[in-house]
Amino acid sequence: MAIRSADASVEFKRLPTNVVPSNYNVSLTPDLSAFTFKGEETVRVRVSESTSKVLLNSIDLVISSASASCGANKYTASVELDNVAEVATLTFEEELPVGEAFLHLAFTGILNDQMKGFYRSMYEQDGEQRYAAVTQFEATDARRCFPCWDEPAVKATFDITLTVPTDRVALSNMPVVSETASEDAKLKTLVFDTTPVMSTYLVAFVVGEFDFVEARTSNDRILVRVWTPVGKREQGTFALDVAVRTLPYYEEWFGIEYPLPKADLVAISSFAAGAMENWGLITYRETALLMDPTASSAHSKQWIALVVGHELGALPWQYFRLLFFFFLSLFLFCLVLLFC
Repeated sequence: MAIRSADASVEFKRLPTNVVPSNYNVSLTPDLSAFTFKGEETVRVRVSESTSKVLLNSIDLVISSASASCGANKYTASVELDNVAEVATLTFEEELPVGEAFLHLAFTGILNDQMKGFYRSMYEQDGEQRYAAVTQFEATDARRCFPCWDEPAVKATFDITLTVPTDRVALSNMPVVSETASEDAKLKTLVFDTTPVMSTYLVAFVVGEFDFVEARTSNDRILVRVWTPVGKREQGTFALDVAVRTLPYYEEWFGIEYPLPKADLVAISSFAAGAMENWGLITYRETALLMDPTASSAHSKQWIALVVGHELGALPWQYFRLLFFFFLSLFLFCLVLLFC
């Protein structure tokens, strides 16, 4: 893999549109001790114009192999990474024909400490310093986890597979559809259901140690869970109560059903933003989700109600302006104060 680096800035250019993805099948194995991960992906693409080059976003990844398949035909590619533009160029020996094709890539990366991309989050458990693996892809950091068309307008479905230590929780946007253990029982592989069509910045996964509290919405349709640090599940009960009241309220308000089968709300110890509205797996700073019933102030309760209501409102109805949700969240918060 050739790499081009330079100090000079380059003019921003969007990726070409002659090859676009329709589905990503991504498998990742994070190493929570070495702070690295390895991955493989198969991307189903539509080729609208024959080409020998495919451009996609990638940064801080080492792509060890790249190839494509179109029916029975196989194509190998060389890889050049432009660290300035954060673009990987796959150059094939022959042109890919118009139609459906599949790109196959293998790569490795780093669980960084920058709270972006696929990163490590430190926490303490039983007096020991440990690490979770967490994602934060908004606005353009999915490319730090897997090569992709990392532009919000280029949407696709996603099939995520995670291989993690057996004693760790692994979550993603969708529910688990299968789980298998390795022969030595040290690892487990979880396959998650296919997501709806969405942008790369909404993809998410979390690997760590958590407790949870759960409930279903009033129509019994949506399973809601609040994931807390181990031993602190009671601190998630207020956020859970707000969430199970909020989702049916939004469904009635907009006349649109929440399009996912579950909503996980996860407290992350190292988190740069207040929260992130990943579809089906909302990540929060701990202070924006957890409330100690014996110690938290009224202001903390207000803040949690506001943030939980806001993030849930941004999930399936994202075509509305963010400002609108801010004011709607304030209205919901007033309802919470009246009835909780």
